[in-house]
Amino acid sequence: MGQQLENRRIIIAGGTSGIGLVLAKMLVEDKALVTVTGRDTGKLSAVKEDCPLIRAIGIDARDIKALEHFFRDEKEVDHLVIALSGGKGGGMFRTLSLSELREGFESKFWPQLQTLQTALPYMNPTGSITLITAISATAKLPGTSGLAAINGGLELMVPILSKELAPLRINAVSPGVIDTPWWDFLPAAAKDETFKELASKVAVGRVGRPEEVAATIRHLIMTEYMNGVIVGCHGGIS
Repeated sequence: MGQQLENRRIIIAGGTSGIGLVLAKMLVEDKALVTVTGRDTGKLSAVKEDCPLIRAIGIDARDIKALEHFFRDEKEVDHLVIALSGGKGGGMFRTLSLSELREGFESKFWPQLQTLQTALPYMNPTGSITLITAISATAKLPGTSGLAAINGGLELMVPILSKELAPLRINAVSPGVIDTPWWDFLPAAAKDETFKELASKVAVGRVGRPEEVAATIRHLIMTEYMNGVIVGCHGGIS
């Protein structure tokens, strides 16, 4: 089945670590032509050294001119995955810093939309764009109202864009609690304790692996009859 991705040009925006990088490695095994982008020079260098089959380009998705230049050079893209994210916006609303929530929007909501819009003239019309959101959009958990606003805003747009931009397919994957570097802001002991607590709220009884989310994204890329949907990969969190 992976043969349909052979020589397909796939860009993963924000794909230098976590789910995006795992997906890139997976797609390279399908013989796709994979490019990842990111801002962190250390992560970019690591990708170039460890994964020579993956093309790694430094770009700040908040910079519209840089995005325009990048996609103009790419010329045509078969599939685009937008894994851009940030760590700000969480916390109980009574004490939530609205400036940090604003920064959360500036790190994820606007860069995802800016990347999507800038890419459109260069997309293969029979290809796909997949956004990576988060379960906070729908889980209704205390302390996630800001994150819900960011991710929920993106998810609300998906079915509408799928109609506006057809035949180009637009979907999203909504991960649950996944063991990725996103959680590295916590000390190791606190991270382990947090994962234990969150795992108790998941039907499968554990946090997820980035490989599981990457496989879900790959499925959306390859399945041409899926359009305008948000696919949850969260283990049954409640």
